[in-house]
This record gives sequence, structure tokens and C-alpha cells, in this order.
Amino acid sequence: MRALKRLVIVLGVLLVAGLVALVVAVVYRLDHRPVATAANPLGGAVFRVALPPGAKIIGTDIANNRLVARIELAGGGERLLLFDLVSGASVATIEIAPESAPAASPTR
Repeated sequence: MRALKRLVIVLGVLLVAGLVALVVAVVYRLDHRPVATAANPLGGAVFRVALPPGAKIIGTDIANNRLVARIELAGGGERLLLFDLVSGASVATIEIAPESAPAASPTR
């Protein structure tokens, strides 16, 4: 009976110690999240951008917390993808296609 009493006490102490360790780990992770800096504006985040088949990136540029990726499309033409470096969100897509035929002028 004495051994059972000790076992219950030891298991209770281990249970409380485990809960304390869990709370400490959660608080530590909340306080030590990746921080966005000028050198790493996204704070270590990873974003995936799918390119069309056969397309390739031919250049990138960064200005005013924006990333511009210049994409060469397989069928000809280019695409510019603009991303906000603070949020990682896509801001705009600009299609640059060769002119196929002159535009019809409006009639009067």
C-alpha cells in the first residue's frame, strides 16, 4: 500500500512538471517568433509561386518593399509579377505580349 501511495505522488508530480514544461515551451515560442527586418522583410516565411509550363525567370529587382520578377513565357512575351515584401502578397501581374496586329482605329 505504501508503494502505491508513492507511485501516485510521483506520477502526480510528473504530470504537473509536464504541464509546466508545456506552458514554458508555448510562451518561449510566442516570444521568439521570426522577426521581419530590413535584411529579411518576410521574417523567414516561404511562399510558393507557380510558373506557367516552359516559363523561366529572367530577372528580379527590389524597390520600395516590392519584388518584381520578370518571367519569359514559353509562347513568347513576358510577364512581370509584383510582390509586397512586407506581407508576401501578390500585388499585380503585368502581361507583356508582342503586338499581333495593329489595333483598329475608331471610325467617326
